[in-house]
Amino acid sequence: MKTALEYFTVIADAEFQLIRITEPVRHFAEKCGIRNGVAFVITQHTTTGITINESLPCVEKDIEEQLERLIPSDYPFNHNHYLPSYGTIGGNTPGHLKSLLTGNHAVLPLVDGRLILGSAADLYFCEYDGIKRRRYLVYVMGE
Repeated sequence: MKTALEYFTVIADAEFQLIRITEPVRHFAEKCGIRNGVAFVITQHTTTGITINESLPCVEKDIEEQLERLIPSDYPFNHNHYLPSYGTIGGNTPGHLKSLLTGNHAVLPLVDGRLILGSAADLYFCEYDGIKRRRYLVYVMGE
């Protein structure tokens, strides 16, 4: 059993953004030297997500609008109070809750050296909490 690990950095342009990460993930998974196995794509942040969907601007907009309807930014969340441990006011509850819906990872097969993903599918890093430097990792294991 062989393994390979790579960290990637993304920076969103907006508070909510779906950032396509298919190509860097595919490139790493297919060049890491593992022919058959599994690729795990995992975000390292609790107000971000990893998901797979069709990469059309209209679908991306629908995802954003529906997540906002389900978890409105102006709702009086319990987390919106002073947090002595952070020294600031917690105002990012919508990001925490939206990340629960998309999840923090994706798992994809690697077969004959190729990452398997549907023909209309793309991997997304989902930013729900502003313009920040974020990291996700790709861990591939197999033979």
